[in-house]
Amino acid sequence: MRAEHQGIPVTPEEQALAATESVAAGAGAIHVHVRAADGNESLAATDVAGALTAIRAAVPGIPIGVSTGAWIIRDSDARLRAVTEWTLLPDFASVNFHEAGSKPLAELLRTRGVGVEAGLSNARGAELFVDSGLAGRCLRVMFEPQGDADAALRALAQLEATLDGAGIKLPRLLHGTGPTVWPLVDEAIARGYDIRVGFEDTLTLPDGTTAPNNAALVAAARRRIEAHGAR
Repeated sequence: MRAEHQGIPVTPEEQALAATESVAAGAGAIHVHVRAADGNESLAATDVAGALTAIRAAVPGIPIGVSTGAWIIRDSDARLRAVTEWTLLPDFASVNFHEAGSKPLAELLRTRGVGVEAGLSNARGAELFVDSGLAGRCLRVMFEPQGDADAALRALAQLEATLDGAGIKLPRLLHGTGPTVWPLVDEAIARGYDIRVGFEDTLTLPDGTTAPNNAALVAAARRRIEAHGAR
């Protein structure tokens, strides 16, 4: 929220501008947390449509995904009803598999033609994902291991072992938060995984200074990719 950083985009217009700047800085897709008029996160059809309309007009052809985190609507049935009511659909949506109601939510999204990005942050989520039988219909896996950098890497190894043991070979994205953002960006680059970075994850650049906007974080990640000779 704005209390953390005045540059956090909240309105559809601000999010569209942030998307434009981020794509110019090297982003290949946009992940957005849709907000209502009061600034709180929302899954309401009108709010989702407003954000998607503005961002698509600003960055045509760029895939746009939304968060469906359980903190937005804590009742899983109510969350499912909200997504059922969407009139304009994102290209993909993130579904955290450790959260209640993740399987029916993912199934609904796929039925509606929305790509599912399977968020895995702990062993339970990975097990539920494997047991769901949905891997063959998902867009990719998004690893979000918790803890400090060392703990996050240990958790990542466990998550990968679970997927590898089940023969799941989806594209993989590695996503850090707070102090793990830049170490996990480097780890993702080394592994050839996709990366995600933005104000959702951190407000600081690799040198510890506060980033002025999302695009500055994307540009910093891009420089690290290029320094490794990666794509």
